[in-house]
Amino acid sequence: MAIYVASRRLSSGTTATALRYATALRSYSTSFREERDTFGPIQVPSDKLWGAQTQRSLQNFEIGGERERMPEPIVRAFGVLKKCAAKVNMEYGLDPTIGKAIMQASQEVAEGKLNDHFPLVVWQTGSGTQSNMNANEVIANRAAEILGHKRGDKSVHPNDHVNRSQSSNDTFPTVMHIAAATEINSRLIPSLKTLHSTLDSKSFEFKDIVKIGRTHTQDATPLTLGQEFGGYATQVKYGLHRVTCTLPRLYQLAQGGTAVGTGLNTKKGFDVKIAAAVAEETRLPFITAENKFEALAAHDACVETSGSLNTIATSLMKIANDIRFLGSGPRCGLGELVLPENEPGSSIMPGKVNPTQCEALTMVCAQVMGNHVAVTVGGSNGHFELNVFKPVIASALLHSIRLIADASVSFEKNCMRGIEANRERIAKLLHESLMLVTSLNPKIGYDNAAAVAKKAHKEGSTLKEAALKLGVLTAEEFDTLVVPEKMIGPSD
Repeated sequence: MAIYVASRRLSSGTTATALRYATALRSYSTSFREERDTFGPIQVPSDKLWGAQTQRSLQNFEIGGERERMPEPIVRAFGVLKKCAAKVNMEYGLDPTIGKAIMQASQEVAEGKLNDHFPLVVWQTGSGTQSNMNANEVIANRAAEILGHKRGDKSVHPNDHVNRSQSSNDTFPTVMHIAAATEINSRLIPSLKTLHSTLDSKSFEFKDIVKIGRTHTQDATPLTLGQEFGGYATQVKYGLHRVTCTLPRLYQLAQGGTAVGTGLNTKKGFDVKIAAAVAEETRLPFITAENKFEALAAHDACVETSGSLNTIATSLMKIANDIRFLGSGPRCGLGELVLPENEPGSSIMPGKVNPTQCEALTMVCAQVMGNHVAVTVGGSNGHFELNVFKPVIASALLHSIRLIADASVSFEKNCMRGIEANRERIAKLLHESLMLVTSLNPKIGYDNAAAVAKKAHKEGSTLKEAALKLGVLTAEEFDTLVVPEKMIGPSD
């Protein structure tokens, strides 16, 4: 009977749509309650806290399935924001009994205890209104339960109480910033710091190992393996600096701008107080946005942050590729590095082990670069007073933060930490290189040095043998000039 009623009450659409909706309801529950919004009544699973507007969004946006749900950090950020809003609204006249119940329910959302009640996907209205209402409805119904009332009775109203002094147009950009800043501080920065520390340690460990350099993938002049790893460490250090420098813009909150940035339906000082409340709750230095019109209509702070992540991905792609190429082999590649062996590498070739951590990291980097394109396109489409690409910007940005953080942890733990130098192979390749001839330039000139290199290459001889045949130096002079250990920095 409930399924039949649910199908009948669809305000529009085909029988097929009605059947899909009925099937979706059945997957959540076998019993239902009636909820109402301005479109009228609708059936909602009895065991779920969401209300009418969330149910309509489930009906209208069947896109991508569960894997496309709004990211959990956004849901948790809604819990933080709604708790702080209730706290501030009580100062402006919200019934304390209702306000405290909202705060308790919001805390449960912030702690992830009610995640199962947030089913909506990213692909919805571009303002994030449906997800804001999802939060309002869940918190309202949970607060009603806390007060001894029934779900859906509106004793705690999702709009009048939970969403008081707010609009989706300022709540969603606010939770975008709360979520991104929280994830960067708690997840991304620690993982990059650990990776940097390990790279820095490897740079010191390898500081005395002289190897051949490569430019254009061809032999070049020597450097130490420590210098090479020092370059990687500095890339990660700069990446940390770049992403950290984006935080001051993320710490600016749109809350208090309401519909178009004017602050309609708020009291003076609400914006400052709620930013302070969020700062206290998260222990991060959030402040009210300098300009609410910019905060609603543009998401340049998110584009900037994504840009820093794109740069980090660019750095990590280079590092991962270098590591796997330097570790190629074990017998027929460069073989200068010995990488940790974590798992079998082939279903057909016995004994094969692959640089899987490097491969995983490069795929992560490719995804982050793609996410940045989505964020850039979304950020550029803020029309007039509101950007309506908010959910996809939030999703792509948070995806990038999580991917880089997790991949950095995995790469550091399962690859970088256990890398060893193949000293014998490094020495062999170093002394076979023709580019050691560069140290002869000051003595015999570029043209003569080039002739030595070409003769050695053509005849398959050593540089020393070629130089002596050409008569450009003595054996003693060659041995004095061609010392790889003296070619790794400026001369005195």
